[in-house]
Amino acid sequence: MGRPRHPDKHIEKAIKYAEAKGWRVVMSNGHAWGRLLCPFDGRGGHAFGVWSAPTDPEGFARSIIRRVDQCTHEREEP
Repeated sequence: MGRPRHPDKHIEKAIKYAEAKGWRVVMSNGHAWGRLLCPFDGRGGHAFGVWSAPTDPEGFARSIIRRVDQCTHEREEP
């Protein structure tokens, strides 16, 4: 079973973009919908919260894509 879809279509599309770049989604049981974790599995990896209902969903989706593109950690190919 896969992860639940984000309720906003713009943010869901940005999350799928991140997943295609090797990022992982970890579901949250707190205030955030979940967290995005970059491909680096160490302490230096990038991570940030994905909110369920941000004030500007389209702007938040753009910021997800921007942060994914700025990450210097590449997905390790087997």
